[in-house]
Amino acid sequence: MTAPHPGPHGGDGAQLAAALGVSIEDVLDLSMSLNPCAPDVAALVREHASSVRRYPDPSAATGAVARVLGAEPERVVLTNGGAEAIALVATECPVGRVDDPDFALYARHLERIDPKGLRWRSNPHNPTGALAREDEHAQVWDEAFYPLATGCWTRGDRDAITVGSLTKVFACPGLRAGYVLAPDADFADRIRARQPRWSLNGLACAVVPELVENADLATWSTEIARLRSELLAVLSGAGLETDPSDAPYVLVRRAAGLRDHLAASGVLVRDTASFGIADGVRIAVPDRDGVARVAVSIEGFTR
Repeated sequence: MTAPHPGPHGGDGAQLAAALGVSIEDVLDLSMSLNPCAPDVAALVREHASSVRRYPDPSAATGAVARVLGAEPERVVLTNGGAEAIALVATECPVGRVDDPDFALYARHLERIDPKGLRWRSNPHNPTGALAREDEHAQVWDEAFYPLATGCWTRGDRDAITVGSLTKVFACPGLRAGYVLAPDADFADRIRARQPRWSLNGLACAVVPELVENADLATWSTEIARLRSELLAVLSGAGLETDPSDAPYVLVRRAAGLRDHLAASGVLVRDTASFGIADGVRIAVPDRDGVARVAVSIEGFTR
């Protein structure tokens, strides 16, 4: 079969499920990179379902996120996912430098790309998965996957702007929770002034404090590294070469036909055309059962 036409940012599992005539739960969607070790957030959401009867108040969630980031609450702005964090910073700082390939949302929201503008850099890099060197500098760091790669919440560059995605860390992209960690309270206030009222929904406000306070980043990052090694062994066994990765995903630059081959078995990987890599795929690191399913689904693949 032919896999569904890829969206710009992955997460196309519903389209594959419809094409195969199966439930979305039967699709292993590795086109979206999430924490394969995260606890079941749905159970926590059910406990706080009554929060939808009230207007959201992000103050407790902001304080909890500030504590784990080691920052003052005045410097933290919670957002409707990492995507809103990126859009808000790009609106406040509309001229930027992006060293392609990198995440497409930076260029989409920036008013102008200029080599003299603020440098935007995903860390670990998206799509390669490589962590930035300690001596590497950027004015805007995207740390959506940094906690899962390092076991630490942030690199902590005080003079930089940091954007992050809690819903990547806790594998709940439908909840929509991200943040901006500003270098100072004045910049954070300017970001808040650009934000719609009640941007962070009530369910996210209710569950984020418990999520961040009970996160076990060190254990998760260690387990992700082990699972990534198992996935790499499966891909290598199929004759595929990957870029070195520290992230919960791996990049295969020469993988023509692999996306369609896996889709026939209900396994979806991300097309990398939006990164300017025509025949590549980015594959999220799954849990142990997912690695086993990839191993079965990839049988018979030839480039």
